[in-house]
Amino acid sequence: MDQPTPPVPDRVRGTINYTVDNGIPPDYYFYEPDPSVTLNPPGTDLREVEIRNGWPEVDRFDLDREGFVLKPFPAGFGPFDDDAAIRSGFYPQVEDFVKRNTGARRVVIFDHTIRRRLPADLKVQTEVQRPAVLLVHSDYTVASGPQRVRDLLPEEADELLGRRVAFYNVWKSLYEVVEELPLAMCDATSQGDGDMLRMELKYRERTGEIYVMRHAPQHRWIYFPHMTADQALLFKTYDSETDGRARFVGHSAFEDPNTPPNARKRESIEVRTMAFF
Repeated sequence: MDQPTPPVPDRVRGTINYTVDNGIPPDYYFYEPDPSVTLNPPGTDLREVEIRNGWPEVDRFDLDREGFVLKPFPAGFGPFDDDAAIRSGFYPQVEDFVKRNTGARRVVIFDHTIRRRLPADLKVQTEVQRPAVLLVHSDYTVASGPQRVRDLLPEEADELLGRRVAFYNVWKSLYEVVEELPLAMCDATSQGDGDMLRMELKYRERTGEIYVMRHAPQHRWIYFPHMTADQALLFKTYDSETDGRARFVGHSAFEDPNTPPNARKRESIEVRTMAFF
């Protein structure tokens, strides 16, 4: 794909919110915990890093090497304010997109999130409407990936988990060019297993887990400035294979220092999928 216009710099300096590795799993509560609880929040290690423009290398990236690719995506769908329409009309496009770019024989879409600038107050957020996440994370762990398959497909889980399973997220703009809060990807070849920290997600009825990341100077960050609605990032958040390919990709929105004061507010959708091979 051609680079966007107007021209963008080869690299920027941006702040990435890493997590301190203090030997205790960081946690995030989706409710107000008891005042006696000692919190260990993620994202408190802010680092200014170089984030490279990925457009000059856009055709080189590989899902099993760097862990992400940017590909064309049809921009014809419109009713992103209608959850039922998203599931009936947009999900089939995403399923086809993931199959076409991964070679998976089957793709199951299990949720989506519309991301806009919203207050940090959890009371204002919903299951579908969330703010952009300014935290380096990957959505699943070695434990929560397989557990998600068991939760959603209990009758088939044993058979499905006997073969390769990979989770991919599809991220794209709803309607406009992305002019603020772009998504940065950490090249999986630059991150080590020890950089991933298990974070506990505390719900009233259960505890889930994802990965956040500790800082390492060798991390290589990539973004694609001025993405349009007919392009989508496809990136991996879990892979059952342990043969050296990318398994988890750290990613985060960030404040682009080149964002103009009158930039259009970012509106994007992120769809989470399971791919079976």
